[in-house]
Amino acid sequence: MEDENYASGLWRTKSEQLESVAEDLQSTPGSTESIRVADGGSGSLTRKSRRASPGGRNTHIRKARSAQTNLKVELDEVNNGAALSRASSLGLSFSFTGFSVPLDEVSSSKPFSDDEDIPEDIEAGIHKPKFQTEPTLPIYLKFTDVTYKVVLKGMTKSVDKEILKGITGCVNPGEVLALMGPSGSGKTSLLNLIGARLHQPTIGGSITYNDQPYSKFLKSRIGFVTQDDVLFPHLTVKETLTYAARLRLPKTLTREQKEKRALDVIYELGLERCQDTMIGGSFVRGVSGGERKRVCIGNEIIINPSLLFLDEPTSGLDSTTALRIVQMLHDIAEAGKTIVTTIHQPSSRLFHKFDKLILLGKGNLLYFGKASEAMDYFKFIGCSPLITMNPAEFLLDLANGNMVDISVPSELEDKVHIENAEAETSNGKPSAAVVQEYLVEAYETKVAETEKKKILVPIPLDEEMKSKVRSRKRQWGASWLEQYSILFSRGFKERRHDYFSWLRITQVLSTAVILGLLWWQSDASNPKGLQDQAGLLFFIAVFWGFFPVFTAIFTFPQERAMLNKERATDMYRLSAYFVARTTSDLPLDLVLPVLFLLVVYFMAGLRLSAGPFFLSILTVFLCIVAAQGLGLAIGATLMDLKRATTLASVTVMTFMLAGGFFVKNVPIFISWIRYLSFNYHTYKLLLKVQYEHITPSINGIRIDSGINEVIALIAMVFGYRLLAYFSLRWMKVQP
Repeated sequence: MEDENYASGLWRTKSEQLESVAEDLQSTPGSTESIRVADGGSGSLTRKSRRASPGGRNTHIRKARSAQTNLKVELDEVNNGAALSRASSLGLSFSFTGFSVPLDEVSSSKPFSDDEDIPEDIEAGIHKPKFQTEPTLPIYLKFTDVTYKVVLKGMTKSVDKEILKGITGCVNPGEVLALMGPSGSGKTSLLNLIGARLHQPTIGGSITYNDQPYSKFLKSRIGFVTQDDVLFPHLTVKETLTYAARLRLPKTLTREQKEKRALDVIYELGLERCQDTMIGGSFVRGVSGGERKRVCIGNEIIINPSLLFLDEPTSGLDSTTALRIVQMLHDIAEAGKTIVTTIHQPSSRLFHKFDKLILLGKGNLLYFGKASEAMDYFKFIGCSPLITMNPAEFLLDLANGNMVDISVPSELEDKVHIENAEAETSNGKPSAAVVQEYLVEAYETKVAETEKKKILVPIPLDEEMKSKVRSRKRQWGASWLEQYSILFSRGFKERRHDYFSWLRITQVLSTAVILGLLWWQSDASNPKGLQDQAGLLFFIAVFWGFFPVFTAIFTFPQERAMLNKERATDMYRLSAYFVARTTSDLPLDLVLPVLFLLVVYFMAGLRLSAGPFFLSILTVFLCIVAAQGLGLAIGATLMDLKRATTLASVTVMTFMLAGGFFVKNVPIFISWIRYLSFNYHTYKLLLKVQYEHITPSINGIRIDSGINEVIALIAMVFGYRLLAYFSLRWMKVQP
């Protein structure tokens, strides 16, 4: 009992001391302290410094911290271990002595935790301090009376279809604007317009960035996350973000600093557990859907953008993962960035995370304003939910014209009674068209003019800040050689899995073994054996002409989405991408032909000496590179796999027939085709390598020096690739 009285008295004494000390320090404004709390003599936990604002809701926390700091100084003078333990307990008693911390501040203050010791875990809701706090150019986005039409070409005439019908809105730094509406309402079109992804003459209205029109300078200030996750499936999360950092971050940063930024993004987005896992795709197992979406967002926030656009970032995710994604966007916006996102059908918790909301219905603006005031506005115009509903579900029902479980305004009730049956549904509710017409008219008469006046108010930036947006100079993150080196490395890592797949290796080696068995130790010393070997050489020329063409035609059509996405942000020069893309395949292209010839050459008993063997490999390699150029040109010109495959089949078949083996006497009016055929030139070179010491001609084909054939193949190597490059240059890439 005495011990309890003693403890109670000591408790009151220390409490009074804490209150007295805190009152003495209350006049000290905005001080910065580091709080150290003893922990049973075993060590101390240091909390990251935090500046307290003078007055307001942080006053209680400042009192407690000051008191605890002074208490720690007093306790350090106590040498007795038991006394130190009791004093440490006293440090925890401030919340019971008048120094109460508001509940909404407890989670953010964490006075007795070490932020550096808590691992990042988004799945568990634990967040590290954000690294994206460096200054960024604030951009105020405004758009007024935006319209957009598309031309639908029919059999006899073309029809203009209005996608957007005069949309007005704005979003400031630090805010998240949600574009919401049913499918087909124009959300993605509006996002592409204000994100500068569409430039067409059918676009009307005004879109400004800091009161200035769009310029190419903004490409390096805008991040755009598409609805589809456009990523390389065979690269890991770390490799994907590292390559993006090396290509997009400014030249002023070193390679180590860029790679450090990529690791920071991985850390910030909670991807450290899967950083060495492949992204994956349709046929490759990889990270989860939520992790893929975070990687896509990381690709954009890595450049510290001023504007971030996202097209349905929560599509296909469960409600919890979607909430974490939107919470992450809210955290990014707090760093001074402007965020615009489309959202299809958010949960109620997710809906309340948005600062502003635009509700669209069939291209019309039904509401623009604060998301928290949307329900009040629709209640004001007579539309209220009759049952407890998710606000987002209620708004989407209204946008669709569905008035089930929603009160009908008196104006609409009058229309239902007055108008004929065509304007009335079977349940006595107004039709969807009538509801939408009412909502559009209500917004135009009650809100639109007020919002437009707010948008016309000049933004709070000086002319120097505004003029930065007007710059038309592109900002490349790396030099041409650096871009080439990075893209070469990325391309090699991505495609080595396809080139060395067991299916492809089995295909090549099994063909080689079959050929070796069919021409087993053939003898070229007699005319019949010579004819047989000539057939083998022609098949080799056809096989290594056919195989690369149908591999290369998939190159650019499959990467078109990635090329559009990366070129739209000025990630690299097209020339650097093209050269890196075509040369990164060359080391891979040489491996399988060498394995093929190692099997066929010796099994078939071709000319056994080092010179002819290596010349045969060089000839086949030259044929492969020329054929690959043709495939690249066809794929880049058509950009459609079905049409490209059809054209390649006809072209390769024609070259094969004109290759000099099947037809000896080709009519003169069509004989020129053989000079365009890489099969013909490869066949002649292989005959020269094998039989120049035996006979001057075989099957009517004269064996000469071979210089013309080499020149023709080299011309095809560069000619077809130039055609492919200019086809990509003329391709309509979104700016």
